[in-house]
Amino acid sequence: MVQEVKGQKEFARRRKQFLRMVGEGNIAVIASANIVHRNSDVEYPFRQDSDFFYLSGFDEPDAVQVFVPGRKQGEYLLFCREFDKTTALWVGGNAGLEGAMSDYNADDAFPMDDIDDILPGLMENKNRLYFPMGAHPNFDQQLMDWSQEVRNRARTGVSAPAEFISTDHLIHEMRLIKSSQEIRQIKKAAKISVEAHKRAMQCTRPGAFEYQVEAEIKHCFMTKGAQFEAYPAIVGGGKNGCILHYTQNNAVLNDGDLLLIDAGCEWDKYASDITRTFPVNGVFSEAQKALYQCVLDAQYAAIEQVKPGNHWNDPHEAAVKVLTKGLVKLGLLTGRVSTLIKNEAYKPYYMHRTGHWLGMDVHDVGDYKIDKQWRLLEPGMVLTVEPGLYIQPDALEVDEKWRGIGIRIEDDVLVTSKGCEVLTDTAPKEIKAIEALMRRSTIA
Repeated sequence: MVQEVKGQKEFARRRKQFLRMVGEGNIAVIASANIVHRNSDVEYPFRQDSDFFYLSGFDEPDAVQVFVPGRKQGEYLLFCREFDKTTALWVGGNAGLEGAMSDYNADDAFPMDDIDDILPGLMENKNRLYFPMGAHPNFDQQLMDWSQEVRNRARTGVSAPAEFISTDHLIHEMRLIKSSQEIRQIKKAAKISVEAHKRAMQCTRPGAFEYQVEAEIKHCFMTKGAQFEAYPAIVGGGKNGCILHYTQNNAVLNDGDLLLIDAGCEWDKYASDITRTFPVNGVFSEAQKALYQCVLDAQYAAIEQVKPGNHWNDPHEAAVKVLTKGLVKLGLLTGRVSTLIKNEAYKPYYMHRTGHWLGMDVHDVGDYKIDKQWRLLEPGMVLTVEPGLYIQPDALEVDEKWRGIGIRIEDDVLVTSKGCEVLTDTAPKEIKAIEALMRRSTIA
């Protein structure tokens, strides 16, 4: 009825840890993602809620997982759609109640149509109700209604949960430290994305359109088994590379411009995230080289700071220092480097952070600060390192040769016990390596 479910031991381990954190006398309820309609009877491709999938591997909509620590009849319950032959004929099969237990190891499974009758009873006499507050507002309201229903039965001797607590911190702290299996999945996504970026460099030519290069990237993803992008690709030529979240990807690529590509695939629900910037004609100009080397030096300095015991902001601070020094050296800024950093004088040209967590979501979950202090890096964390420089076309305060140049270099980095591992380092980023790869291109 369903394909063999992978990694059930991993999901069982996660559920055991989550149940322990929720604690006996409490209950946790997490809803799946919903189907989103594109128009009429056409739907967007379904993507499961990451927290829901992390604990179950269950990849269907219209489902709710319930965790009741200490429940003798079973601690993990799943409400889901029943199997229906007619539905299977039109859109394919689903696990059904039997599959929820046999393939996904639910202790009990119930039809979604029965949730109004069953869930309030499970909430009786529980002290705390854990759920992902705000993730699904309509479902949040249902939980409040069910809680009120239990509260209305107070004269029968039952009580409703007195505390409502978000599951975010519990699950997101679990997700922040990747298991060996998760690291393998991220590495696979990274490997495929590296090949896609190489192909993009080799197929880029003056006169082509941004979306044609994007098509080569997606082609590479799919031919290597990655059906989905981790996020909409940014393929920005020339001044479009100065737009941080440019996704129109519909302009012609001009001789003499740079092309900034920020693209990564998803492999088995885990994301990769790579940015490379290279010349459309295969050769950097002197101005492009100077700015590019500044960004590359900043990235190397930032990566050196990715190690256990350093705090989250160390890579960013290292990148800012190198970028600011470079901007002074090239004449885009004037003054003492320390003063310029203090006054954030670099921000017109570098306005974003140097990275983010990476995992099931491309901007993955996990707190960046604990008790208002930058958190320390630990083995198993995965982050991006992505400094950049963006000299806007209308930046009249700088020499004309710099205007309209946008550069970002981004890699995926795993924190290890001894330092770090750059998972995407085989995607060329040295100037000579990029130019050499583009010269060797045999793609028409």
